[in-house]
Amino acid sequence: MRYYPMFLSLAGRACLVVGAGQVGLRKIETLVDCNASSVLVVDQNLPDEALSALLARPSLGSVLCFAQRDFQDADLDGVFLAIASTSSPAVNQHISDLCRERGVLCNIVDQPEACSFIVPATVSRGDLTLAVSTGGQSPALAKRIRKDLQEAYGQEYALFLDLMGRLRPLVLALGLDTGVNTAIFRSLVGSRLLEALKLGDAALAQAELAASLPPELSPQLHEMITEILHGPA
Repeated sequence: MRYYPMFLSLAGRACLVVGAGQVGLRKIETLVDCNASSVLVVDQNLPDEALSALLARPSLGSVLCFAQRDFQDADLDGVFLAIASTSSPAVNQHISDLCRERGVLCNIVDQPEACSFIVPATVSRGDLTLAVSTGGQSPALAKRIRKDLQEAYGQEYALFLDLMGRLRPLVLALGLDTGVNTAIFRSLVGSRLLEALKLGDAALAQAELAASLPPELSPQLHEMITEILHGPA
């Protein structure tokens, strides 16, 4: 099996998780973090402490819903993506079959042959997401590579992308040629800016920015760097 790599937007999408054990809980947390519009969780057992804490969050009141019962075929109505992590292979296979018939994206935990997609091992640093897949052949290797990536890519990458998210619209608003903009952004990536952010060195960060950016933006750099490194005043 060769999988097509992609990053999927769940904004405005309804999701279903059947089985709320330890693995299911991780899936639920990820779906919520990725802004699914609704996540229905179905399990025969009462929610454990961790899931109860999620259900109690005021911000998730309109997103996360729990039903203590067996899976019902109607649970898939209007669902964009479903995850099955029950202890019953028969139930998991039934959900897989229904998803295939209905065109619903489906992940059956630990059964890649029953999935329409698999979930890669990921490392997140703010808006940076690094994903690793071994095609289901060796999850252990994927986890090993994920650990290596965690060590190689630190929090400075999250800070860098936060900074780029602020700078990019300012640069584009200057109305420069596309080639000039491209050169600016490449220069920033190739500069010592990441090093400065890793060290928390505001002076070096500001100097690196000033060397690459048009002078019109210089008055905004000090405040911007201070907020990135230390938060709003």
